[in-house]
Amino acid sequence: MRDAYAHITARPTLAVTARTATANGTSVDRAGGGALYQDAAIVVHTGTITDGTHAIDVQESDDNSTWNSVPADQLQGSKPSIVAADDDKLFVIGYKGIKRYLRAVATVSSATTGGTYGAVVLLGNPRVAPVVHA
Repeated sequence: MRDAYAHITARPTLAVTARTATANGTSVDRAGGGALYQDAAIVVHTGTITDGTHAIDVQESDDNSTWNSVPADQLQGSKPSIVAADDDKLFVIGYKGIKRYLRAVATVSSATTGGTYGAVVLLGNPRVAPVVHA
């Protein structure tokens, strides 16, 4: 049976806003809501990017306190470096690691008016299904 709604959920990490400064995303717990999600991807959606460079990093943590960048061999796809030519684009980064907590981080440089974008962590393949959507 095809039923993505029962097997995936999305959790916000970087709120959609106009950014001119570096920001750490909100932590996403892969064991949240009573399900342990075995798969994860980070989805970044841009609006209007007027200037600057907005480098997106994916960080992981065992304890929701100490954060490290995910090693390249634990990612699928490339971490984007968003510029003015990237209006209204989607970037998807797969996560192959095993850490419990994930977040996106935006490092902004040379921005005066910045750009509007946000990111979610897409969680899938829960050990307990169906997923309860909040």
